[in-house]
Amino acid sequence: MRRSLIVTSLLASAALAGIAIAKDAAPTTQTAAKPEIGSFGFDEPGMDRQVKPGDSFADYASGGWKKTTEIPVDRSSYGMFHRLQDRSLAQTRAILEESAAKPGTKIGDFYASYMDQATIDAKGAAPIQPWLSEIKAAGDRDALLVTLAKLQRQGVDGLFSLYVNQDEKQPDRYIVHLGQGGIGLPDRDYYLQDNFAPVRQAYVANSAKMLELIGDGANATARAQAVFDFEKQLAQVHWTRIESRDDDKTYNKWSAGDLDTKAPGLPWGALRTAYGIAGEESLIVSQPSAITGEAKVIAATPVAVLRDYATLRTVRGYASYLAKPIDDANFEFYGKTLSGQPQQRDRWKRGVSLTSGALGEEIGKAYVARYFPPATKAAADQLVKNVIAAMGDRIRNLSWMTPETKQKALAKLASFTPKIGYPSKWRDYSALNIVRGDLVGNVARAEAFDYDRNLAKLGKPIDRGEWFMTPMTINAYANPVMNEIVFPAAILQPPFFDAKADPAVNYGGIGAVIGHEISHHFDDQGRKYDPSGKLTDWWTPADVAAFDKLTGQLVKQYDAYEPLPGRHVQGALTLGENIADLAGLSVALDAYHKSLGGKPAPVIDGFTGDQRFYLGWAQVWRTKYRDAALTQQLVVDPHSPGDQRASVVRNLDPWYAAFKPQPGEKLYLANGDRVRIW
Repeated sequence: MRRSLIVTSLLASAALAGIAIAKDAAPTTQTAAKPEIGSFGFDEPGMDRQVKPGDSFADYASGGWKKTTEIPVDRSSYGMFHRLQDRSLAQTRAILEESAAKPGTKIGDFYASYMDQATIDAKGAAPIQPWLSEIKAAGDRDALLVTLAKLQRQGVDGLFSLYVNQDEKQPDRYIVHLGQGGIGLPDRDYYLQDNFAPVRQAYVANSAKMLELIGDGANATARAQAVFDFEKQLAQVHWTRIESRDDDKTYNKWSAGDLDTKAPGLPWGALRTAYGIAGEESLIVSQPSAITGEAKVIAATPVAVLRDYATLRTVRGYASYLAKPIDDANFEFYGKTLSGQPQQRDRWKRGVSLTSGALGEEIGKAYVARYFPPATKAAADQLVKNVIAAMGDRIRNLSWMTPETKQKALAKLASFTPKIGYPSKWRDYSALNIVRGDLVGNVARAEAFDYDRNLAKLGKPIDRGEWFMTPMTINAYANPVMNEIVFPAAILQPPFFDAKADPAVNYGGIGAVIGHEISHHFDDQGRKYDPSGKLTDWWTPADVAAFDKLTGQLVKQYDAYEPLPGRHVQGALTLGENIADLAGLSVALDAYHKSLGGKPAPVIDGFTGDQRFYLGWAQVWRTKYRDAALTQQLVVDPHSPGDQRASVVRNLDPWYAAFKPQPGEKLYLANGDRVRIW
């Protein structure tokens, strides 16, 4: 699979696809240091050269891979992110198994507790019985709601989301954020759209089965239906995901007293004490009408239904850590029905993921020492600098942005904090008690430890060294209130980055990902934050109008994509990510060109530098989905599916120069129809 086809065969196939191959630069040979993938970092056998790039760039670059790749039975989708995640899991497993062989280490004892299936099965549902007893003992609605609020500290999902983060309009202080919550299906649409009726029926049946498995099965089906009906009422007052991604609309500062007057019917004073925020005088409410609506629904719901609801929330929250029949039943719905995943992941994979979530930076120290050499960090640091510089040039040359706003945008760019690989200061887990053989207790203590750590931020200076991903995570993020971009160590591996690969592929892979995260600070929401991280209106009306016109075109473009019959990409939901893909590719290509130092890019295996760049981009978005998983992504995920992410190239003039798509081909856009933002 990793051997490249010979140049003559590639040239012939390329000609059939209508691609111009550069003939003014001599082909180069690869150095002795062979990249992990292919001859230059790209999997050429994974292409389908019978497909024209202008008809489907995703299939041209990855059609062969799609034909030969089967989604593993323990996956609902599979692609390059998953491939790299499997590597990270295996690397982390080695660390955890070594630690587990020596009792007394937190990470080893936690992992060993999860892997001890016999002990877990012997306990059945007993580890959560004290919580279930508290729920049954709650004498009235108020007591029951307080009990459920307390369980939120142990990781049981409650009626509302609650966390501490920076105040978007005063980013030098922390504040409590309160948002809508309380539903067990992925989104309000699953309760309200007709085509999800089979999922709803399966959900009710599964809820009844859960009650039976914990020995509380009397009238289980009717009780499960009543809980569903309650959740549906919550869903009906929820904001849509599109509404909830508007940072202006979701910034609503309430006083503590406002909870009683604007969302009456709940014991807010007692709830605030249970949440641990009794001393806070103000909070940010993300979806005010939803909080008001939820309070009304909860106040009108019979206590018996709320008790069953709290019971099911608790059982589902801990099902994966209980005896196998309960774990399997939970997977039957959330894995098979919702995502189409045929089988559970191997237990060791789940154990690695769980332990990484609980003790991520403790593991991260060992991971970085073993798998993230200083040379990789240095190379990534330089890539980030190059892409930031390219973004600066893009801003300076924008035709639609006013000079006044350009200067402010450049000031924001100059104030960026890139974080590469791992934190400068590791988190201290010494106060977290881990007991080998006590899985539920370990999970509950880890959840409480993290909950308390989050609450402890209140009243303290901003921790600008904090990371929200572990070094083992295959992902990256932009944080607008910190004005930072963050790239964990694990993503800096093939196919995203390989020091032995062709620079064009690296720039098309991790370079474009870097550009993507940088540009998030200038997407339709990130642009609202100034250099200090403050949510404020710092653009002129003319800039906003010009920007909105361009982004409106991008929304329409993505709305037209139909990955499944009757299921379209939601252009408004995915707008931020689509803008970031468009901008990330643009600035990364500029950075690649600049890295050539004025010299022409070599031709490798018949591909020009720009062609290799765009192939590198398409390669990282190779993904196959089961229908249920793709459906769920289209409903809830702000990211477009892989094929559509690869297709963003249709807006980029250099892609047309590189691959020569023709009018009439499916991706072809006339010059005036291409969306050019950054």
